[in-house]
Amino acid sequence: MTGSRSSGGSGFVRARQRLLERLGAQGITDRRVLDAFRAVARHELIPEALQLRAYEDTSLPIGGGQTISAPGVVAAMTAALELTGSESVLEVGTGSGYQAAILARLASRVVSIERLPRLAAEARRSLDRLRVSNVVVHLGDGTAGRPSDAPFDAIIVTAGGPEIPQPLLDQLAVGGRLVGPFGAREEQSLYRVRCTGPLQFERERLGRCRFVDLVGAHGWAA
Repeated sequence: MTGSRSSGGSGFVRARQRLLERLGAQGITDRRVLDAFRAVARHELIPEALQLRAYEDTSLPIGGGQTISAPGVVAAMTAALELTGSESVLEVGTGSGYQAAILARLASRVVSIERLPRLAAEARRSLDRLRVSNVVVHLGDGTAGRPSDAPFDAIIVTAGGPEIPQPLLDQLAVGGRLVGPFGAREEQSLYRVRCTGPLQFERERLGRCRFVDLVGAHGWAA
């Protein structure tokens, strides 16, 4: 990773190490996932005014009514994808680009869709600054997926929708996993869905959570 926008170098290193210790205590044991969190500078992917809070295990505002998820949530969702390194991954909701930067170290290719132009542009600039070359950011409705790039070995949805969008299930490869929050606006359940065969899926509830709205044709209305 390259040039920090802030001068807090050694402090950020120590804070990141403390974060890794917290993730381990929360049950994140996948060494590849922990190595990705060690490598990706979260402070490079949030507004500069919030950089000193970058390694707190909390969500932070990034503008446009959106947030960057707490690292513990990002880690749990990432681990649930069970990536081995060769996968093609779809991310619905680019946000700051932090989740995409983590995924980029764990998969072969990441296709990320963001509906807000400013966030999409800022995420692309941040990813370029961090020399992340295997993430493509598209502006559009993530609930429709990206049929031209399907099928995907893994799909991660980083906003809460009323139900799992059918287009995303249609674009999941056999053997693939989809992880995301679905349910009421006030609170969702985090699910992992496995595609066990053509049009066959197994759903597993991983816990309770609360995300910003998944807005789109197959989500909530704007």
